[in-house]
Amino acid sequence: MESPLLPIYLLIVILFSHYSTTTAQYEQERDTLYALKHTFNDPFLNDSWNGLHCYENTSFWYGIQCINGRITSILLENRGLSGNPSAVSLIVLSELVTLSFKNNLVYGNIMDFCYNHKLKDIDLSENMLEGPIPPCSINLELLRSLQLQQNHLSGMIPEFNQAGLTVFNVSYNNISGPIPGTTTLRSFTADSYANNGPNMCDPLCHFSEINTPTPTESKKESIAIVFMVLDIIGLVTVILLLILYCKRSSKFNNLIKRRHFEETSDGDGMKLVFLADDGGFELNELMGAGAEGLGKGVCGDSYKATLNDGVAVVVKQLRGLKPLMSKEEFMKMVRMIADQKHPNLLPLMAYWCSEDMKLLVHRYAKNGNLFNRLHGRSGSRDRISFKWSSRLTVARSVARALEHLHLNSNPSQCTVPHGNLKSTNILLDDDGETVLVSDYGLASSMALPVAAQHMVSYKSPEYQIWKRVSRKSDVWSYGCLLLELLTRRVSVHSAPPGINGVDLCKWVKRAFREEWVAEVFDMEISMEKNGTKGMEKLLEIALRCCHESPEKRPEMADIAAEINAIEAVEADHGADLSAVQSLTEEGFSMHASSAIVDSSDRIS
Repeated sequence: MESPLLPIYLLIVILFSHYSTTTAQYEQERDTLYALKHTFNDPFLNDSWNGLHCYENTSFWYGIQCINGRITSILLENRGLSGNPSAVSLIVLSELVTLSFKNNLVYGNIMDFCYNHKLKDIDLSENMLEGPIPPCSINLELLRSLQLQQNHLSGMIPEFNQAGLTVFNVSYNNISGPIPGTTTLRSFTADSYANNGPNMCDPLCHFSEINTPTPTESKKESIAIVFMVLDIIGLVTVILLLILYCKRSSKFNNLIKRRHFEETSDGDGMKLVFLADDGGFELNELMGAGAEGLGKGVCGDSYKATLNDGVAVVVKQLRGLKPLMSKEEFMKMVRMIADQKHPNLLPLMAYWCSEDMKLLVHRYAKNGNLFNRLHGRSGSRDRISFKWSSRLTVARSVARALEHLHLNSNPSQCTVPHGNLKSTNILLDDDGETVLVSDYGLASSMALPVAAQHMVSYKSPEYQIWKRVSRKSDVWSYGCLLLELLTRRVSVHSAPPGINGVDLCKWVKRAFREEWVAEVFDMEISMEKNGTKGMEKLLEIALRCCHESPEKRPEMADIAAEINAIEAVEADHGADLSAVQSLTEEGFSMHASSAIVDSSDRIS
């Protein structure tokens, strides 16, 4: 009689086999990229190609794209890369669809594509490749583009006849011999074969004649070019007229706006309501100032307005508020925001309220937001490194601001004091060091569908499971922000529209499981030996903040105290920097590592 446990055993064996296969594929593909990195030995790739190369449908490595954890695209164009990749360097990349080394200094023979059956687009043009085109390339049934021009290739052209091959160029090489008479190859013009070795066309020399334009065709082409130029001139004229129309329309809209405010000002004469000592301008000056769109946020659209005296302010036109929100309710919200006084909170300068338009006015922080500072110009040679000391300042400043909000907010009026903490809402003031938290105090006034869909605290585990948020939801958001600071990876919970992110809590836990702990940290800070212990401590705090259970997350006051202590510890040990181990696989602090693993286990 068959054992009832046998199907379970078989299922376990199958699952284990699948996991082992997936892990093996991941490691092989990673090793392939490491081999390429070693071949090119390019400083930029050496910095960029570290850590987990694929996480689900996201890759953190420059020029690499992934789907389901497998490499699908390698795009390394115009980087001056020099090296001779092995002929079998890509053999394990069975899911590879796109490959481009365009305009580099790659030399040697072309890589073997025999096992890359999903390849569709290959661009190795403008390099120094030599030798023949791999004969097995004709077996790439999905191939639609092959560009090999401007190399030193020799030999004969294989008999390409893929129906989908619509882009083909082998010009400016040393290829000789006849062009195969396949339907696909005969469909391309002589330009695809120009400037090659002798006897390129024999015995099909008429091939080039067929594809060479006749005088009549040349005349037709000239006429077509003339009409194309006229079309472009006409298009430019239309665009200029549209710009002129928009400028006039803008002036007209400003006039309409002014009339609207005059009608809804309740006799106040278009006056903004200023708070504390702020002021010095009127609403009509604000509405007439030059405006620059700063973006569309969850709580409204923001504009930078430059006043007559050159002072810049930010105007946020609120939207997404609770339906039928009265003026009294709005005033209550404004008073709650205005009452929060802290050096790391962006103060409210003024407000305007009418029946169908509500505005908040803040001062402008000219150094932008934390998201742009962290992720802007990534991979660019002119990027300014974001040092560990500056990141610790951000972490400490935001913790202090949140601590103040949590201690000075009425729980009955404000369930979650901030509600939308993310890197785009952390501003850097004039000196680039002063950190200001913005968009606080709005969560309780937002319409629930808007908050649930867009605000960070509503992405927390407790809202996903129990549909409730609390102060500990802010703590969870802060933990996600710390992980973004330490890893320089975009968080999926706060990524701006159109930008892919990753669940950083899960990503860090995976790094622990696969023993990539040392490479969790951003390369810009991981080599700063004096910050090693501080980074480890901040990572441990971040994981405790991200605990799935709100009750097990620390209070913001305790978090602020712990982060303040990090700076003190660094100062106390400043004279003994040589004793601090660097962040390498072997040098990772065992004490901090075990503490982080413990935190990681608790949030799984």
